[in-house]
Amino acid sequence: MDLGLQDKSVLVMASSAGLGKAAALEFCREGANVMLFSSSEEKLQAAQAEIKAATGKEPAYTVGNVTKAEDIKKVVANTVNRFGPVYALVNNAGGPPAGTFDDFDDTVWQKAYELNLLSYIRSIREVVPFMRQIGTGRIVNYTSSSVKQVLENLILSNTFRMGVMGLTKTLSHEFGKDNILVNVMGPGRIGTDRIQQLDEIRAKKANMTIEQVYENTIKTIPLGRYGTPDEFARLTVFLCSEANTYITGQTMLVDGGMIKAY
Repeated sequence: MDLGLQDKSVLVMASSAGLGKAAALEFCREGANVMLFSSSEEKLQAAQAEIKAATGKEPAYTVGNVTKAEDIKKVVANTVNRFGPVYALVNNAGGPPAGTFDDFDDTVWQKAYELNLLSYIRSIREVVPFMRQIGTGRIVNYTSSSVKQVLENLILSNTFRMGVMGLTKTLSHEFGKDNILVNVMGPGRIGTDRIQQLDEIRAKKANMTIEQVYENTIKTIPLGRYGTPDEFARLTVFLCSEANTYITGQTMLVDGGMIKAY
């Protein structure tokens, strides 16, 4: 299947590691022109080199913070100047702190809002004029399996991921006339540093080893293992490709069948 991504301008947020880096690699594998974005230039340079070695295609990168409006404006401007109008945007950001309702004051709630919802709003606002200019576009918003089934000890994530889901569904209606497709992807237990961190927190809280947490968790996953970032990334690339012409406003989980909710 020709995904039609050759030389397309693609911006992947929070892409120096984890799911973002995996998506960037798969886009480069398809010949897209990819802009990486992260707050760590060292990690960006490492990701750039790794992706080039794996695909033969070197992505560009911009250093910045997803919670700063001026940095989002900068990375979009850099992408357009380097590769032309943005065709696809992958919204991604690190997860907020784990904890329960009593653990957080207004300051933490505000930071989680800016990280996991407002950053998505800002990046969409910046790229949509360029998508309208070229008459098409694709947006994928990363969330979590918590949009279908809340996760224990993750109230901040549970709350703001649902905001992204509402944003996405609404924008799919508003942007349909512009041929801009907008979807949500939610990872289950995908083997990233974030999941490792959460498993360590769970282990400490339950007085268990990390290995015990893993063994208990995979019992709840029909496929019997954690997923890999590349498995998640391949669906991202399809949803952002020209092969996807009629899927918009949807929420798709990549979770090995873990979530039991419809």
